[in-house]
Amino acid sequence: MIIALPTADRVAAHAFYREAFGFAAFGEPADDGVPEPLQFRLGDDLTLMLIPLGGFGWTVGRPVAERGVSEVALSISVDSVDAAFARAVAAGADVVAEPEQKPWAYTAAVADPDGHVWLLT
Repeated sequence: MIIALPTADRVAAHAFYREAFGFAAFGEPADDGVPEPLQFRLGDDLTLMLIPLGGFGWTVGRPVAERGVSEVALSISVDSVDAAFARAVAAGADVVAEPEQKPWAYTAAVADPDGHVWLLT
């Protein structure tokens, strides 16, 4: 399975996902030093792919939603919500929700440089 998200800046997205979540991109680097396509293997059968805005709109056949308009929230299990939250914020994440004990879990939420929301649990 591939989760594809639009990105306005491949280099910034690459740095963010490496620094915030420790994801390692794979593939041959393009002229900007970032693998093309920009992909991160999240599991045996799961890949996250970040596609430049123009290519994303072409791929899905409709205009890309405005930044901050999210049709999905992605969730990632981490060893420490507080540590992952701090790393993500230091890497440039926007704070969506501070770490907090909810009825179902201790969680926080951040947005990547393109506004995609990540729940940290």
